[in-house]
Amino acid sequence: MRITKKIKAAQLAVLAEVYKDAKPALVFSNPFELLIAVILSAQCTDKRVNLVTARLFAKVRTPADIVAMGEEVLAENIRDCGLFRNKAKNIVAACRMLEEKYGGAVPRDFSALKELPGVGRKTANVVMSVGFGVPAIAVDTHVFRVANRLKLAMGDTPLKVEEGLKAAIPKEQWSAAHHWLIWHGRNYCRARNPKCGECPLQEICPREGVE
Repeated sequence: MRITKKIKAAQLAVLAEVYKDAKPALVFSNPFELLIAVILSAQCTDKRVNLVTARLFAKVRTPADIVAMGEEVLAENIRDCGLFRNKAKNIVAACRMLEEKYGGAVPRDFSALKELPGVGRKTANVVMSVGFGVPAIAVDTHVFRVANRLKLAMGDTPLKVEEGLKAAIPKEQWSAAHHWLIWHGRNYCRARNPKCGECPLQEICPREGVE
């Protein structure tokens, strides 16, 4: 199937309808908590992250609290998450930078966010989009897979897929589309055993190469 602009628009229309109530799976109450949760989510399920952060945020409320807690104690509190020692190191360093450079506030600036230890392009995009309401598309494994399979945006790196999605999707839909693609990847377009026969996009999906 040749994927035209018309087909891409049709794919987006279906996703918008199916996932019109889609929300972030991570639980947070402010940009700081979101930042910590997204850092913890690397190689860890959102469900487990929510269990960890519920426990953690009962003890800490600010970057200063985490700096005071220290790396070793923080590591014990987030042990349930994968790579917990490295995450603890980055989170403490990031919180120290937030205190020293931004008065304890999470900066509403993409470049500034990317300077924080443990924060890459995906995390910065999530914080900008979900935390501050700035149009952005974060490319995680679900978004990368689904975008390539649908040929909505094709690329061999997250950055290429992000650029392709931004070109294919109206800017006012960027943040919402991020959630559509994540939930579609979880519900139907799974990495293994995708549910193509039940997929609402099956009539407008190029299924070549889907295993």
